[in-house]
Amino acid sequence: MNEETRYEAVRGRDARFDGEFFFAVSTTGIYCRPSCPAVTPKRANVRFYASAAAAQGAGFRACRRCRPDAAPGSAAWNVRADLVGRAMRLIGDGVVDREGVAGLAARLGYSSRQVHRQLTEELGAGPVALARAQRAHTARVLLQTTTLPVTELAFAAGFASVRQFNDTIREIYASTPTGLRGQGPGGRPGRRGRSGGQDERDHPAPAGVPLRLAYRGPYAAREIFDFLERRAIAGVEETLGPAGARTYRRTLRLPYGTAIAEVDEPGAGRRARNGTRPAAAADGGWLECRLHLTDLRDLATAVARLRRLFDLDADPYAVAERLGADPWLAPLVAARPGLRSPGAADSAELAVRAVLGQQVTVAAGRRLAGVLVAAYGKPLAAPDGALTHVFPEPGALADAPLAELGMPDARRRALRTVSGALADGRVALDPGVDRDATEQALLALTGIGPWTARYIRMRALGDPDVFLPGDAGVRHGLAAIGATPEAAEGWRPWRSYALHHLWNAPPATTEKS
Repeated sequence: MNEETRYEAVRGRDARFDGEFFFAVSTTGIYCRPSCPAVTPKRANVRFYASAAAAQGAGFRACRRCRPDAAPGSAAWNVRADLVGRAMRLIGDGVVDREGVAGLAARLGYSSRQVHRQLTEELGAGPVALARAQRAHTARVLLQTTTLPVTELAFAAGFASVRQFNDTIREIYASTPTGLRGQGPGGRPGRRGRSGGQDERDHPAPAGVPLRLAYRGPYAAREIFDFLERRAIAGVEETLGPAGARTYRRTLRLPYGTAIAEVDEPGAGRRARNGTRPAAAADGGWLECRLHLTDLRDLATAVARLRRLFDLDADPYAVAERLGADPWLAPLVAARPGLRSPGAADSAELAVRAVLGQQVTVAAGRRLAGVLVAAYGKPLAAPDGALTHVFPEPGALADAPLAELGMPDARRRALRTVSGALADGRVALDPGVDRDATEQALLALTGIGPWTARYIRMRALGDPDVFLPGDAGVRHGLAAIGATPEAAEGWRPWRSYALHHLWNAPPATTEKS
């Protein structure tokens, strides 16, 4: 896009580009997302930025109407395998806050200077500024959804000092922390009803940190909640409620502690922030979420991992444009607009689950995972409903006998091999790894074949362009639409989404793992 087409998107309040770029208004000193409902500024007064951090670095503060800091992330970071794409995925996971720029650079295999130069050239901001923008957003969420004292909240959001926290809030939001807290839904922290601001006496706010996880475009919620429900592991995951009004719950292991996440399936009766019915699905929306964290410093990381699990930063318009033009896939794309490719909340967990799912049905793999959790998972301090454990760490499985699983010796060895490689660092599955190199490292492990390595690449590494020609469900899907595996070459770079369309293609006679 050039600046003129960006301005046309702003004039049209086009939500498809929220998170893809930001615009700032020189006469007001604020920056916005493209879909901001405010009066469109004159073209001469508009500046465009590739990131919120770049707009903040230029001295602009966040718009209070459209909350540009809460826009969905750019889908480009999921697609791109270059340094900038890998760096953005790691920054989103909180690596800069935990390990600094040196830690980020070490994970990427470049010098700190090279990382800073590349990010600044492309996004107008370096890693420190990008991480600062993320900390500021975390701080705003905590200010407006919790009653945590400001001093504790500053450190929970990742700031090194209260002074740094105060200065950042004033600079980005043109407000004091106390003033920003008063701008929360309902005007007071913790009083967030589902309708976006009505009094909690009418709409009680659930416990935990309440969040709205934004997405762009249509979102096939039923299919993704179906997908997760069929694979829910006893003790670690559960799905409550009837279809159309489900809540997915799961435990999370995070850098500073553990958490329980709850995500609601969006239903037809949900109301928008202003109390009206939401617009058409094509206009985007959000998933209601609650996070129960043992350490609030994990908030940003937990959000990033849930966004990957639910594939919330995808660009369904780009996917539909490519796949919908294919004569075989077009009917499937039309039948399920906004179909997503679910990622993983815990990459190491997903790798273990992929091994458990080798050559068995979904139900069998799920049962084996439940046995594994009961035998080797770490119990929660107190059970929460059906949630009792966090998934076993790789180190706990690397030398485990695994006799409880009743699997063939070869698969038990494969499970121990993968766990050992993850535990000792021979294989890394963090968001910034080189996907090609990681797939080759997985294939070098005994008991890991192409299906397992590519499934891990698709879900644990969030690659949107993976195809599994040998998968039974894919073969049935191809047969249903009359296509051959060779047709998948025309589906790049969105073959992972094509794969999910094939898995959902009627008739679905065989479950997939």
